[in-house]
Amino acid sequence: MKIKSFLARPFASYIYKQTQKGMGTALEDQKKVLKELLKTGKITEFGLEHHFKDIEDYQGFKQAVPLQDYEKMKPWVDKIKEGRHNVLWKGQPIYFAKTSGTTSGVKYIPITKESIPNHINSARNALLCYIAESGNHLFTNGKMIFLSGSPELERIGGIPTGRLSGIVNHHIPSYLRTNQLPSYETNCIEDWETKLDKIIEETINKDMTLISGIPPWMQMYFDRLIAKSGKPVKDIFPNFTVLVHGGVNFDPYKAKLMASIGKEVDTIETFPASEGFFAFQDTRKEEGLLLNTDSGIFFEFIPSQEIFNEKPARISLKDVKVGENYAMIINNNAGLWGYNLGDTVRFVSTNPYRLVVTGRIKHFISAFGEHVIGEEVEYSLMKAAREAQLGIVEFTVAPMIQSGDGKSYHEWFVEFEREPENLSAFALQVNNNLRDKNIYYDDLIRGNILDPLVIRPLRKNAFISYMKSIGKLGGQNKVPRLSNDRNLAEALKPYAVLD
Repeated sequence: MKIKSFLARPFASYIYKQTQKGMGTALEDQKKVLKELLKTGKITEFGLEHHFKDIEDYQGFKQAVPLQDYEKMKPWVDKIKEGRHNVLWKGQPIYFAKTSGTTSGVKYIPITKESIPNHINSARNALLCYIAESGNHLFTNGKMIFLSGSPELERIGGIPTGRLSGIVNHHIPSYLRTNQLPSYETNCIEDWETKLDKIIEETINKDMTLISGIPPWMQMYFDRLIAKSGKPVKDIFPNFTVLVHGGVNFDPYKAKLMASIGKEVDTIETFPASEGFFAFQDTRKEEGLLLNTDSGIFFEFIPSQEIFNEKPARISLKDVKVGENYAMIINNNAGLWGYNLGDTVRFVSTNPYRLVVTGRIKHFISAFGEHVIGEEVEYSLMKAAREAQLGIVEFTVAPMIQSGDGKSYHEWFVEFEREPENLSAFALQVNNNLRDKNIYYDDLIRGNILDPLVIRPLRKNAFISYMKSIGKLGGQNKVPRLSNDRNLAEALKPYAVLD
């Protein structure tokens, strides 16, 4: 037994016990985190303007601190970029995580000396909890893919700036450096396809035991490995046993990924973002991801149906209910206050606090009042696909609003591994699944206001070709499952299979 895997077991046992202990103190930990955030925050410009020194409890906090998205936070970030100190948090950030925005363009999310452990330790703890529960520690002796954006950082206002994954690359513990692939030089390659070819060259003859990334990237990697070697992944990497994923719902990708591997491997799900590492899968025996309640983040939640109200209800962790959909709001030791993350979650347990990610606030369809969310379309399609024994590569949904004769409907753009023999019957099954899942959609169909959904099959590699055409192939870029407009739908039309 190698020393690394030998030492991993007692450390994993310790972290696992600490994690379990934290399950029983989640609410107390959240009170403590809020108190500590306010203690530091009251010396900042934001804290002075919002009278942090007068806040005594959560009720006072939510009255004093407004909800804000990046557009509202941007003026504060601009002050930091000008060189000012003590703006959102004490001193200055040690990094800006650079991420794609919408109306604001590029977003610069502060990361501080106090917040960086949340990103590093949460990823570590996810692996250690897996080791403690599964007993699989031998993977720590092999090579592991920690794919990142370029670790080369620019300076914005004197602050090192780059993709979060590139920043985290600088903080990978020294004991994992010898296991890490691809190389630093390969991670610095900007062009995705060039980078992917280089990753394959560096890894194909190595003893890969753990592979991490977002599912679409991993599928591209596996496809090219198989094309190059003519073998399933299990024959290329016989000791590959752990797949770490996050960023999108895994279910639509799981069947094809496992088929490419040629065997079932253990999976670990995580919930990271530039704004923080919020939750991770602490066990494979229960559904959901364990919320990080003692990691410098104070969480708030807004019932998803209220998120666009002028004064939506804001609740703390103690008042969440199992089964309800919430928009997640965070306050953290990087200086984010009342920050609307844009993600929606649903708790599957409150003892301990475990959740699943259900989608993005901006990724929905309600062109006709149906309020369809990502979780619902994924469920509806994947249930029909499993029953028909079909593989789904990727898909997205948009409204088709008819201005003349005929009724409007939802248009689904789907890339199948193999098209259904009877596409109309398959579409009807998906439609019925969605009716079962969403009562508003069911009302619109039953009331003859909407026509049943229509599925447009796309050519092989349609989504890869589309993402490449807009310069967003690879990395952490994801195709939105839902759009409330026709922009993506129109862009995908040239990739449709001709009747």
